Amino acid sequence: MNVLFEEDGGFKAGTIMADNDSSLQVEMPTGKRSKIKTATVLLRFDKPAAGALLEQAAPLADEIEADFLWECVSDGEFSFLDFARDYYGHAPGPVEATAVLLALHAAPVYFHRKGKGRFKKAPADILAAALANLEKKRQQALAMEGWLSELKAFRLPPEIAALTDALLYAPDRNKPETKAFETACAETGLSAAQLLFQCGAIKSAYHLHYKRFLHEQFPKGTSFPALEAPGLPRDLPRAEVRAFSIDDANTTEIDDALSVVKLPGIGSRIGIHIAAPGLAIAHGSPLDGVARARLSTVYMPGNKITMLPDTVVQNYTLAGGVDCPAVSLYLTVNDVFEVISHESRLEMVHIAANLRHHEIEPWFNAETIGGPLPDEAFKDELVHLWHFANACEGRRGKPSATQGINDYNFEIRGDLADPDACTVEISERKRGSPLDKLVAELMIVANSTWGGLLAEKNIACLYRAQTQGKVRMTTSPLPHEGLGVPQYAWMTSPLRRYCDLVNQWQLIACLKGETPAFAQKSAELFGAMRDFELTYAAYADFQRLMERYWCLRWLQQHGLTTIDATIRREQQVKLDHLPLLLRVPSLPAELVQGQRVRLQIEQIDLLAPEVVCRFNDCIDGDNAAVPEEAEELR
Repeated sequence: MNVLFEEDGGFKAGTIMADNDSSLQVEMPTGKRSKIKTATVLLRFDKPAAGALLEQAAPLADEIEADFLWECVSDGEFSFLDFARDYYGHAPGPVEATAVLLALHAAPVYFHRKGKGRFKKAPADILAAALANLEKKRQQALAMEGWLSELKAFRLPPEIAALTDALLYAPDRNKPETKAFETACAETGLSAAQLLFQCGAIKSAYHLHYKRFLHEQFPKGTSFPALEAPGLPRDLPRAEVRAFSIDDANTTEIDDALSVVKLPGIGSRIGIHIAAPGLAIAHGSPLDGVARARLSTVYMPGNKITMLPDTVVQNYTLAGGVDCPAVSLYLTVNDVFEVISHESRLEMVHIAANLRHHEIEPWFNAETIGGPLPDEAFKDELVHLWHFANACEGRRGKPSATQGINDYNFEIRGDLADPDACTVEISERKRGSPLDKLVAELMIVANSTWGGLLAEKNIACLYRAQTQGKVRMTTSPLPHEGLGVPQYAWMTSPLRRYCDLVNQWQLIACLKGETPAFAQKSAELFGAMRDFELTYAAYADFQRLMERYWCLRWLQQHGLTTIDATIRREQQVKLDHLPLLLRVPSLPAELVQGQRVRLQIEQIDLLAPEVVCRFNDCIDGDNAAVPEEAEELR
């Protein structure tokens, strides 16, 4: 005797070896023996053989049309055996009964399972909806097959093109378009960006990187809300100084300026004047909300996204020829450049000029500083501040700028709307020039002095601390070991960094004798500090990414096949004349840090962006170790 039974959602046939009432021992056509429950048995039969039943029934089942069965069957539950008798018009044989069972089981849209061998036909409305859904899925499958074929041929279907940004930055994996696209990526071995680039959906790698950053950091866009810029304060005393700023040619957010007034018989009074948007932007105001959301200006070659609207920046930037509100730190300095006393004021400062690096450095540099200088504007003030900066550096016992590191300036020529048509020029200058040291030392003095003032008054402040080699933000006035100061608070860039604006609010309240915006251990202050540190790091990562992209464009632009480099560490090298670090696995193990090598440029991928280089040869030259990047001071 043979049996047809159900197991694991399917049907099997076997020969009974032992019948124990509630269970059976059966032998499968494969020879395997199993114990099954009697309740799972659907049919007992002598012929055909157990191994032939399903083989003979399957072709018959394929000939039975599900919609015809649905039309034939009456409402209510029914057994497959009863329906097989009605369908064939006679008592069905085992093969016929099994064929009907298989046909009913294969059509769950038409017939709902109601128990062992029992079914009920689906109501007409439910059947119609299910059939429509099946047709939709069939059409989707056909569409996906077509999209996949087109993508593998590097042609872009319009349905995929409409989802380009989503596929790159936030794919919805429930969409059939996404499923087809990711299948195409897997079958072609390409990343999403590479496949879309091959299909022409990405016109430039520049747009890929820029849009990804905007999606992550500026999902609502970079436009500012329509906010009125606060007016300048009118009740500030006017400073009797002739102040000037020192910045590169592209700086528009001019935060700091300097002044020197001779004091006969004493020495001089050196002024450090910081733009004061904190006098007008109130904590909790809509403009504060804008600055709090952005937290910093974003810099990248050829472009930037400012923290504050241009109208606000223009009102408070220390522009030449204009009286500007400022927070000023005055240092009374004797003839040997020792600070005798200091005083802080809120005042209007006349900015006599905005000096630019490219205009000053040709005559004020490391080679010319020791001799007679040309009769240029602010020559005497610059020389005086240079000597003061050297004295400050000596007292701290730390250099203000790490020697041997170059700064790089990127000049993008062309319209970034078509970045592939742009050209890039990258210029380098040694860090630690007289101008660098002059500005850096005065900013260290201001940030350290004001940080100490707020600590003394027990007013909350955001500090930059460095202990045991680790730099971090903190609300405690801890030492900055790298700079050699007892505390250090960013306060000199309130137009471009939110933590500086927060600290300026606290400093203004201190100078006015008012209650500060943030109390000690303020949860809001801690939140702002945490968000600033994370966001500032993300912005810096993006800046490095875009600099890397333009470095690769520079290599392509010059058609270089080899380039010289200096070994850093762990198979990393620094390319000559470019701010570009990369790993070269082919470097011989015996080479040491500081050794000069020549590399073969094998591949440049702007979408990554990455450059693959192979070790070519060693270059004779100095094997001096290269210092790490230094802390930003301003």
